[in-house]
Amino acid sequence: MAHAAGKYADFEGLREKAVALRRQGLSLRQIRDELKIYNNDILNQLVKGEPPPSWTRRPRAKDDLKAKARELRLQGWTYDQIEVELGCSRSSISLWVRDLPKPERKRTPEEASAIAKRGWEATLRMRDEERQRTKEAAKQAVGALSPRELFLVGVGLYWAEGGKDKPYARRENVCFVNSDPGMINVFLAWLDLFGVERERLRFTVMIHESADVAGAEKYWADLVGAERSAFNKTTLKRHNPKTVRKNVGETYRGCLVIKVLRGADLYRRIEGSWYGIVESAHKPIT
Repeated sequence: MAHAAGKYADFEGLREKAVALRRQGLSLRQIRDELKIYNNDILNQLVKGEPPPSWTRRPRAKDDLKAKARELRLQGWTYDQIEVELGCSRSSISLWVRDLPKPERKRTPEEASAIAKRGWEATLRMRDEERQRTKEAAKQAVGALSPRELFLVGVGLYWAEGGKDKPYARRENVCFVNSDPGMINVFLAWLDLFGVERERLRFTVMIHESADVAGAEKYWADLVGAERSAFNKTTLKRHNPKTVRKNVGETYRGCLVIKVLRGADLYRRIEGSWYGIVESAHKPIT
């Protein structure tokens, strides 16, 4: 190799000095300052093949953690326990201890399953509690409804769930169907706001034929506070053996149909109010 003239011309002489200093335990920085060699390429060539002194080697930050992880594994700790204890990633722990024997299982599969089940049940319970807190906070935030607010809610409610007039089939009557008792109660309160007398209401229960028909009829009658004379004959949905019903259980009571007699004028007011809401929704909020 050709070397630069001048101060680096005696390369072999410099190398002897550099190697001697290296063997005395000096670092590259110390050799550089001692020999006044400020070219890193030349400096590395001068000490090539000579290992650095041990004191200059940077300790590996994870060496202590690795040793501790191996110690815990030998004591029978699981990956999860070591991860929590040391704050290391599971992948690192696996790499450090994979050559060690697996700890003996201290629980039967049934015991482990029971513990996991209890943990999952606790998680579900906390989720449900959080769900209920959110719902309760939202409910309390609503407060009392003003007549105008109830009016607007009822119009939207009816337009989503009620019968509507069509150009090809004129049906200017008020007919509301729903299975949610809360929706039924809000709709009845809305009719009260409009001054609709309860004598003008007719009810019909719609329910699957295999359900508790008599129980459902009593439930809806009690909910709306109406006599049986205000109820039409219950409409039964025939069972299709090819389908699997999901609307089963004690809470299934079918749907309730509420029809307002002489409701043409009320229907027109509902439709007009709905389109007023639609139009207002497209205007800037002031």
